[in-house]
Amino acid sequence: MKRYPMMLQLTLILFCVMAVPTAILTWYSGKEIMTNSESAIGESSLAGLNASRELNEKALNSLAQDVVRLTASKIFDRIRNFETYAKLSADYNDMSTALSVLRELVNLNRRGDGVYSSYFLLEGGDYVVSTDKGITKLERYEPTGWIEEALTGRRGIGGVWYPRRMSSGVHVISYVLPLNRLSTTTRGTIVVNVQESQIGNYLRSSKQGEQGYMLMKPDGTIISHNDKALLLTNGSELPHLQGILQSPSKEGYAFHELEGERLLYTWTRSRAFGWWNINIYSMDELMTKTHTMQRSIFWITAIIIFAGTVLSVFLATWLSKPLRKLVRAVRERGSLSVTNQNELVFLDAAFRRMQEEEEGLYALLQERQQDARSLAIHRLLRGEVAKEIAEMLPERYYTVAVVSIDRYRQYVSKSNPETRSYHRYLLTSKCESSFPDGIAARCVYQGEGSFAIVINFGQAELEKGFDGMNGAFVQIRDAALEWLGHSVTIGVSGRGESGSMVSEQLAEATEVIKRRMIEGSGCIFFSKEEIDRDKKYIYPAHSESKIMNFLDLVDLDSIFQELDNIRSEIHSVESISYDNILFIYNQLAGVTIKHLREKNVSTSRIFAGRGNIYSAIASLDTLDELEDYLREFFSEIVQYLVRHPVEINHGERIIRYLEEHFCEEIVFEEMAKEIGISYSYMRKIVFDLTGKSLIDYTNHLRIQKAKQLLLNSDRTIMQIASEVGYFNVQSLNRFFRKYEGMPPSSYKALKSRTS
Repeated sequence: MKRYPMMLQLTLILFCVMAVPTAILTWYSGKEIMTNSESAIGESSLAGLNASRELNEKALNSLAQDVVRLTASKIFDRIRNFETYAKLSADYNDMSTALSVLRELVNLNRRGDGVYSSYFLLEGGDYVVSTDKGITKLERYEPTGWIEEALTGRRGIGGVWYPRRMSSGVHVISYVLPLNRLSTTTRGTIVVNVQESQIGNYLRSSKQGEQGYMLMKPDGTIISHNDKALLLTNGSELPHLQGILQSPSKEGYAFHELEGERLLYTWTRSRAFGWWNINIYSMDELMTKTHTMQRSIFWITAIIIFAGTVLSVFLATWLSKPLRKLVRAVRERGSLSVTNQNELVFLDAAFRRMQEEEEGLYALLQERQQDARSLAIHRLLRGEVAKEIAEMLPERYYTVAVVSIDRYRQYVSKSNPETRSYHRYLLTSKCESSFPDGIAARCVYQGEGSFAIVINFGQAELEKGFDGMNGAFVQIRDAALEWLGHSVTIGVSGRGESGSMVSEQLAEATEVIKRRMIEGSGCIFFSKEEIDRDKKYIYPAHSESKIMNFLDLVDLDSIFQELDNIRSEIHSVESISYDNILFIYNQLAGVTIKHLREKNVSTSRIFAGRGNIYSAIASLDTLDELEDYLREFFSEIVQYLVRHPVEINHGERIIRYLEEHFCEEIVFEEMAKEIGISYSYMRKIVFDLTGKSLIDYTNHLRIQKAKQLLLNSDRTIMQIASEVGYFNVQSLNRFFRKYEGMPPSSYKALKSRTS
């Protein structure tokens, strides 16, 4: 390539720049279009399937609620005493009563779409009240033995949906609801038969799969299908459905090949019934428009590449003309010995020589511009006295001043790194140039908004006092306020007579800065003799108790008043230390958080956006800021307690309810809704209070009650099991062994012998 003319290379480069990316973009866009189209179709199909499922569930739930409301109307109590058809038909009024039940069943059919029939079967009765055959003897009606199988495994008092084929050959999904003692004293069963075709209509409410739809039970039995021959068969034997039934995901879509055809399988599982809703689509049909678009993009790309080739030749000729002239001129005047090479190689050699010369000059300049002064000052502040110090700071006396930016975190949040770097440059220059003649000052940045100024002066300036220095500190403070938009606090150490004392003076000036906690920010503090503070360490314990009491009363005004009292007490103590003040407010925050947790209040919800409270307190500079922070702190707590006044009593309410109702059948989810919390949160509260799960604690209460009845009554074990909330003796025996290590009979015999 080095020997080919530059125009030819430029033509090739321009062609590659235009054609190759265009080809890659076309290939990539086509691939992405296919991928995104398939994903979009999959998501859209899944959304349609979910909509169909929800429509089906709402219709079935609505019908089930109508059935439950019918049982609550006590209409079936009218025929409770007529156990035989002969007894019912013996009197016209009795038959009229049965006909009123039949009318209610007919009205029930009308309220639900696609209801084929419904009937009521009285427990122990020999007749059926049905909407398809009226009031007839049980032997003349279709078999009802399937009802027992349908109710196998039923939980709670609700009904069940059971797909079946009626004796007439019609496929239905039957809703079976045994009457329970909570709604009526009548014993019997209501059956509502919904046509499978109506379920199919619900599933076809959105665009159905071209290859079919199906509704399956969790075990794979097909409830509804466009191919009626597959109803009530095992759907897991169909291609690719076994993987869907075993999928841990409740909804999704997947692409599979079947007999040379690419198919889209979408599925979603009903939370209410556990049924699988599945649609199957042909991707060849769904992707017709996408394939057409892809072919159009290919031809457009081919046209663009051809046009780009022609344009590349024109541009290469036009662009290379001035460059060729430049190369001829350089060759005529220069001394580069580059022959038999094209123009680009020649220019590359020329520019490489220029770059090497520039890098040599830059390296030399960098070596001479090294800032030895700042390095020497940093070393001096660490206690290392370098030789250069004697030349920079030749006088006898030293003083160190620390300039600290107030509310540094707030300053950082409002400025970017470039701005802060510029501010450091300005402030450093101001610190070194503000002092009068005869006083040398060198300033370096220490990090975290802190600048250290090493001040060097002689005997003459010492005799004049600190008037010149005071004026310089005022100038620095005022200039910083103007440039930074934030005030600075300046701490000045005492006088030292050698450079070896500078590190100690730095620590002294840093300690002096802490006086802004009491006296406020934006001040200039000079070192003075410290007072013994061991006797002045205070903590307002009485105020802490009052604040906790006011917090329980949700009395924010009284809390604010007590915070004012704490501040007044701090001001009344002479020379109270910075550490003492931080301890007071840290301890107050910690006691408050502990108090809230003891009351079962979720502190994570209250302080979710505050970050680390103790770090925030440590970053505050003045007593005013500390008090403002604590005011906001308690305001957030009080606002939360006002919005959630019952949270503290959740645990007490739950335990009291369990102790009063443990002998009954408790639905924990409904109990949680009644209290106003989630089921998982209720479980956590019970475990925190008792160390047991909800079920273990309930069984513990039942076993304790059973032990009392065994020892203090003559009831049988079966009676005791029923009285403490177990449906059978086996359940009592199992849990009694779990908690006591022996069956109830052995426990009673053991206690009888020992007494």
